[in-house]
Amino acid sequence: MPQEKASKIIELNEDLIGNNERLANQNNHVLKDKNIKSFDVVGAIGAGKTALLETISERLSKEYKILVINGDVATRIDADRIEQHGVKTIQANTGRECALNAYHISQVIKNIDLNDYRNGILFIENVGNLICPSDFILGAEKRIVIVSITEGPWVIRKHPLLFKFSDIAVINKIDLNDVIDVNIDEMINDAKQINPNLKIFTTSAKTGENISELINALEI
Repeated sequence: MPQEKASKIIELNEDLIGNNERLANQNNHVLKDKNIKSFDVVGAIGAGKTALLETISERLSKEYKILVINGDVATRIDADRIEQHGVKTIQANTGRECALNAYHISQVIKNIDLNDYRNGILFIENVGNLICPSDFILGAEKRIVIVSITEGPWVIRKHPLLFKFSDIAVINKIDLNDVIDVNIDEMINDAKQINPNLKIFTTSAKTGENISELINALEI
């Protein structure tokens, strides 16, 4: 009997992941059909996701139509911050769920006119978490994982899955390194060990350091 229960749990889990992947593929097809570049932005609470998106969105909005979907358990604090820069945002509150999934995104994109963002850019700011988003792709073209030096020198090594399945890694808040004194080169090496194909950038959302290089890596 215990083996039967275990089998059902595994099957349910596989079905959940499989259904999410199928829906994510549909999302991806819909976005590509409108030639919308899309990015899933993941990272822990306080890593600086919103601050970086404020700067990136404002700069890119001079040339492109930008939409930002902000995922959070509650409130639209981050969405309001980004909207102050003249960028359209949609809040997706997950309640008890610790990450966005493909269904959340499908509900957003089917309820807006994507023609308004044709040839534009979609940023999806995921719920602040370095664990849960690993299992749930959203259908975005690329995934950007953001950590900060304030999370400690081992944050990348302790969360390998997100780095393994991301395209771009950002080590943020480097302006604080005189105070924090973290070996940033070692953090970069940890990321490369997990995923040799990662494009890695060290940034400061506060000073703007290396954000232009990060924007170039989006290949828009």
